[in-house]
Amino acid sequence: MTKDMEPDCSILSGKNDTPLQDVQDCRKPDRWLTAVMMKCWVTTPQTRSLLSVFEEDAGTLTDYTNQLLQAMQRVYGAQNEMCLATQQLSKQLLAYEEQNFALGKGDEEVISTLHYFSKVVDELNVLHTELAKQLADTMVLPIIRFREKDLTEVSTLKDLFGLASSEHDLSMAKYSRLPKKKENEKVKTEIVKEVAAARRKQHLSSLQYYCALNALQYRKRVAMMEPMLGFAHGQINFFKKGAEMFSQSMDSFLSSVADMVQSIQVELEAEAEEMRASQQELLSLEEAVYTPDLDAAAPQINRNLIQKAGYLNLRNKTGLVTTTWERLYFFTQGGNLMCQPRGAVAGGLIQDLDNCSVMAVDCEDRRYCFQITTPNGRAGIILQAESRKENEEWICAINNISRQIYLTDNPEAVAIKLNQTALQAVTPITSFAKKQESPCPSQNMKSSEVENDKIVPKAAVIIPEAEQLIAPGTPIQFDIVLPATEFLDQNRGSRRINPFGETEDETFPETEDSLLQQMFIVRFLGSMAVKTDNTTEVIYEAMRQVLAARAIHNIFRMTESHLMVTSQALRLIDPQTQVTRANFELTSVTQFAAHQENKRLVGFVVRMPESTGGESLSTYVFESNSEGEKICYAINLGKEIIEVQKDPEALAQLMLSIPLTNDGKYVLLNDQPDDNDGSPSENRGAESEA
Repeated sequence: MTKDMEPDCSILSGKNDTPLQDVQDCRKPDRWLTAVMMKCWVTTPQTRSLLSVFEEDAGTLTDYTNQLLQAMQRVYGAQNEMCLATQQLSKQLLAYEEQNFALGKGDEEVISTLHYFSKVVDELNVLHTELAKQLADTMVLPIIRFREKDLTEVSTLKDLFGLASSEHDLSMAKYSRLPKKKENEKVKTEIVKEVAAARRKQHLSSLQYYCALNALQYRKRVAMMEPMLGFAHGQINFFKKGAEMFSQSMDSFLSSVADMVQSIQVELEAEAEEMRASQQELLSLEEAVYTPDLDAAAPQINRNLIQKAGYLNLRNKTGLVTTTWERLYFFTQGGNLMCQPRGAVAGGLIQDLDNCSVMAVDCEDRRYCFQITTPNGRAGIILQAESRKENEEWICAINNISRQIYLTDNPEAVAIKLNQTALQAVTPITSFAKKQESPCPSQNMKSSEVENDKIVPKAAVIIPEAEQLIAPGTPIQFDIVLPATEFLDQNRGSRRINPFGETEDETFPETEDSLLQQMFIVRFLGSMAVKTDNTTEVIYEAMRQVLAARAIHNIFRMTESHLMVTSQALRLIDPQTQVTRANFELTSVTQFAAHQENKRLVGFVVRMPESTGGESLSTYVFESNSEGEKICYAINLGKEIIEVQKDPEALAQLMLSIPLTNDGKYVLLNDQPDDNDGSPSENRGAESEA
């Protein structure tokens, strides 16, 4: 509060014979609630918390008004006990300061005025006689009018606001259950109109209610001082000794109080006029302002958020196959996702977002759903956003938080930089950038390279920096293989000439003579060029960058393929047409490893010759239906077979230690393979949604 708004404390100290000379400098009452409502019609928990403060203040004011009215009525009725009645009134006036109003800040001038009135009442205590008519007209009636009109109006508007809020909740529940089918457009249009009407009604009723609460802060000051002003004038007019008791200083004080009340009344009228203009402006707005998901076609999405708040629908399981959806207010706080139900003082922890993953999902024919998965791969909660913009911003915000950007000194700048880097690094293409021309396997593999092919790396290896493994800004290919339908369309009616190096099964007769033949169902996640193949850490870093880029750019579709591991090569086969999409000589595979935490992720590094005479290194990342260690075991076994084929005795010794099929031809990796492993007929051509 500024200096010119502070009350004259000389009244309380008794050092000034002419108190409250600057009583007209009245501080304007708080307008926080109305200001918030003018900017946003959504009743957030912060708005409701602020509203509860106003409602608590109104309740306290009602209690105090009733007590004050009882005291005044006692003065009116206690003609023979006037001394006791005025003494009670004096005490009650002093009690205003002790009420602890939630919005009591700014009532200093009222408190100081009531203190001075209490002193006057004590001085006039022995002189009061019959004041029936004067007290009824000038003291009791104003406070009754304030209680019956102003306080009752606030209570009525509160009930109307509650009904409007309930109607809005019901309409939002209908809207949230809208299906995605186009044939329900008529129903969707009706429900959208219903939501808009309910929002408009709720906005108008809440604005009226908030305006009444705000105006109550003015009226309570007038109502507290106006009766006492009438009481004082009644005393002057009624008693013969009034002229002797009320000096000129008292007249000046009463005049100042009257001017203060008049100024408050003027401010109230100006505030009411401003609110009426706001309501008229609100009535002139189009319904599109209240329509949810208005810009669904091309929303403006902020992908650099590090915190987010808003209402979401939470999916709860109520049985084995039944679920319910609950609309709650969610917000992020540091690395945590918080939820604050209605009526709660603070939010509670829902899930830790550090190192988690988030993805869009289809759930129960509802739109804009996404799922948060824990770092250990367990499925977490499923949430539904109100619009496409909210859905994508929540996904981006949670993804940024999961990378612990909020712990940096400037998280906003870090988020922008990472997203820009990821955008430059992601260059989706639909074919090989270069035609693979008869890759020649390396003939000079050292014994140390063979050792690095083991599934479990040595613990003594020092983990290099990410820049030493993969160059910053390296492009990522998300669909290195074309779907089978594209090849069929491109080569229909003639012998297929594939420019991408893919061949049919009959072009690989070596598989018939291979000692190893194992099939795995995999989904290609991405590939990128790397700088070294001396450590499996390059595979882990490639996995991290590929998964991060997919999450940032909402790339979740993955084409399913069959990975055939033989003792000569790795073949990626289309499950529909049995066309070989890609072929990698086993001797060119220099590193392979499964993810240390997500056991279904597997990758390998391939060394390929270039037309310039050099060699290039690329890492390929897959997601398998089975454990990645099984694929690594198969690759390692194939490389061992290649090594021992030069020595018949060593080959025979290896065959004795490995189970074979009944015909003694193929190696059996598992007596009971996992479901979907090695079964080409299952899930053929299926595309998965992560």
